Order: sequence, then C-alpha cells, then structure tokens
Amino acid sequence: MKTYTNLWTQFISKENFEIAYFNARRGKNYQKSVREFADNWEEKLEEIRQSVINGKFHTSPYTQKVIYEPKERIIYKLPFNPDRIVQHAIMNVLKPILLTKFMDNSFACIEGRGQLKASLKCSEYVRKYNYCLKCDIRKFYPSINQNILSERLHKLIKDERFMKILDDVIFSFEGGYNCPIGNYCSQWFGNYYLTVLDNYVLHELKPSGYERYCDDFLLFSNDKKFLHDCRKKIETFLADKLELQYSKANVFHVKQGVDFCGYRHFGKYVLIRKTTATRLKKRFKNIHKALERGNYDKEFIQGQVASANGLMAHACSGNLRKSIGYDEIVRVLNSV
Repeated sequence: MKTYTNLWTQFISKENFEIAYFNARRGKNYQKSVREFADNWEEKLEEIRQSVINGKFHTSPYTQKVIYEPKERIIYKLPFNPDRIVQHAIMNVLKPILLTKFMDNSFACIEGRGQLKASLKCSEYVRKYNYCLKCDIRKFYPSINQNILSERLHKLIKDERFMKILDDVIFSFEGGYNCPIGNYCSQWFGNYYLTVLDNYVLHELKPSGYERYCDDFLLFSNDKKFLHDCRKKIETFLADKLELQYSKANVFHVKQGVDFCGYRHFGKYVLIRKTTATRLKKRFKNIHKALERGNYDKEFIQGQVASANGLMAHACSGNLRKSIGYDEIVRVLNSV
C-alpha cells in the first residue's frame, strides 16, 4: 500500500489556509460569525495558522442541534473560527489522498459523484438486473470506531505532525465512537471508513452490480439466492471488521422500484421520493415567504433553487414544479 509523507509543510502553508478560509465561508456569508471574521480576516487567519503550528489548536466543544428531516438525528456544530477553517485546511491536503482509495461506484462528498450520479448508476443497474439487495447501516456516524479509523489513516499517512492534527479531530468526541455529523471532515472519514466494505464486496462477493452512497449500498444480481447469501456474509463482515450492524437489509425484485438517493428507480422512469418532494414543498414555501418580505440572502436562495432544479430535472416532476411555484421564483430572482 502506498503511504504518504511530508504533508505538514503543505498543510500549514499560508496559501492552504487562505484557500481553506474562502472555501469554508462559501455559501455562508449570511452567518454572523462569518461576517465578523471577514473584518481583518488576514490577521485572524494568521493567528489560527500559528496556533496550529505551535500545537495550541484543539477542536472546540461541540454544540448540538436536533433535526427531523429526512429523519431525526443530532447535528454537532463547531465554530467557524477556528474549527471549520482548520478542517477545510486539513481536507485540502487529505482529500486528494482519499480520492485514490474510493472505488468508481462510491458516491457522496466526491466532486462529480454526488446524488444524481448515484441515481443514474442505480437506473442503469435496474434496467440490467432482476434483483436488488438494499442495505443501510444502523446509526452509522455515531457507530464509527475512532480507533479503527485512526489506525487505518496511520497506516496510510506517515507524517506524525499531520496525523496529530487529524487525531485531534477524530478523537474530539469522547467515548471512542462517533464521527460527528456536521463536521466537514466527517463525511470524508465516513466514506473512507467503508472502503474496506467496498473492497470486500467487489473482490470477494463479486455481485453483478454494486454501488454505495455513504452508508446506503446496493447489490444487484439475477440470482436471488446469491443476494441472500451476500446479505448474511456482509452482516458478519460489518460486525467483525468495522463494529457496525444493519439498519435494513432487504432482497427484492427491481419491479417494486429501488428507493435510493431521494428517488424511486423503475425500469423506464424515475420518480422523486415522496418524502423528498415534501421537503422541497416546505423549502419553497419558505422561499416564497422570504421573497415577499424582501429580507433574504439572494446567493443562498439561488443555491437552494439550483439544487432543487437538479433534483427535479432528473425525474418525472412537471406537476411538482407547478405546485411549488418554481418558475415564479426563478422569475423573481432574475428580476432582482
């Protein structure tokens, strides 16, 4: 296995921290902490960089927020200054390394391989194969074993100073488990944590089709019994190697439709999942209210509208566009 050394100099460079700052603030200019940091940002950024160099940086205490869509879960928040900036600086260095470890059919948090790409791959498999094994992992991020994650990264990265800052983030949540949802690093750590599952499925089980979006993954085959056997073997592998367990693991005919990444996939068409459509309706209702008040962040709303358009463009969604008033909102934004 290739290992990586001499990452520290790249990590603590002024250029890296400047890139990290601008990436961390992208789309978040409406936040008070981001606006406050923008005043004299160069001096403040240098203070953060020096605290990292001098070994004084430590991950801040988390604040918690409960969200209920798409399901109830706890989001852990860290301050913009210094944590979110430092985590972006970390990922500027770590991301190119981790990308070499992800298989082609691994999606989520990878540029060019997001939700829509995962959905297109699913549609491809639905047209080719008769049966699907659909799995997701129970409380995935809270169940990640921090020691396992750290040990795997230590085998990959042979730079003690850089790994010290990585371990500070990995072990920032007490108890030995959890990769807190909300951390910028967490989505990458979680995706990397499951690459051993990808390798096991692809090289040992060898299904006709396989893809994974974070902790949701699909196996396809024309042999139903084969998929049932895979379900049992993967259950054992997850428990033994990663200390994880299924939340759901079902084998079914693709004619039922494969619910994945916000869509229901059928042989000849794709529908937006009902819960996804409900969220879009709620989001656009709030956008209509904001536009009526005249007090809104145009950049933020444009991002939400663009995201919704990307979702709907991929599915049969003409009626949904009308019901949420999509065209009306686009006209208002274009006139401002």
